[in-house]
Amino acid sequence: MKTLKTAFLLTALTLLLILGGRAIDGTRGMTFGLVIAVVMNAVSYFFSDKIALRSAQAQPVTREQAPRLYAVMERLAGKAGLPMPRLYVSPQAAPNAFATGRNPRHAAVCVTAGLMQIMNDDELEGVIAHELSHVRNYDILTSSIAATIAGAITWIAEMGRWGLIFGGFGGGRDGGEGEGNAITAILMLILAPIAALLLQLGISRQREYQADASGVKMVGHPYGLISALQKLEGYNKKIPMAISPSTAALCIVAPLQARQMLANLFSTHPPLDDRIEILKNMQITR
Repeated sequence: MKTLKTAFLLTALTLLLILGGRAIDGTRGMTFGLVIAVVMNAVSYFFSDKIALRSAQAQPVTREQAPRLYAVMERLAGKAGLPMPRLYVSPQAAPNAFATGRNPRHAAVCVTAGLMQIMNDDELEGVIAHELSHVRNYDILTSSIAATIAGAITWIAEMGRWGLIFGGFGGGRDGGEGEGNAITAILMLILAPIAALLLQLGISRQREYQADASGVKMVGHPYGLISALQKLEGYNKKIPMAISPSTAALCIVAPLQARQMLANLFSTHPPLDDRIEILKNMQITR
């Protein structure tokens, strides 16, 4: 059911991109929107991991450099029946973690130096299980595509607004549909980016709840993840993290970013209190 919901939201995003292009510039705009969707999805599919890791200044680590991280990852990957992902450490002081890659065979998991310093073994296990759940559920690819399409919609709307300002707006509209369609196009310019953002948030939040639940089942208890989320909640209210918004959406908790103190109003993550409360009430079946 959750997979169907995600597919529906992604389809809605793509249709919004195509219809937005049509409202701005008729059939030509609709075709342009479709081409943008295809290109952006292809870029997300093949390059999202490289973009995310570069954004976090992440460096690959060996078993000798991070033995505790490797031990937890190997144990859980084997338990989940997943290939061993590539491991990276970001020098960021803010504790956080994210997974990236288009499928389990091309996955990478990155943790920050700050996270490794504050997590005990049970908490680290809870965090890694959450990230491996994202890998197993193909959430990384889904979230990357959603973010890319939403960004393309916003870009097209911005271009349409500039076209309106400089008088070239709607010049390619089929048959010159008139004032009514011009109003529709203007409304699309305003509402499409908002709708795209809300759809993207719906996908991201749904995936976080699911990864929490899957990670707990992988470990066999919720206590490590609960404790980890409680720690992360406190630290990430104090220490900003230098990372791109698209990569921030992949993190286990929404990082505090400079000049984005109001980010919680439109967060890609559900409230931590809600996540913790759900985990406390989970029934683990063995």
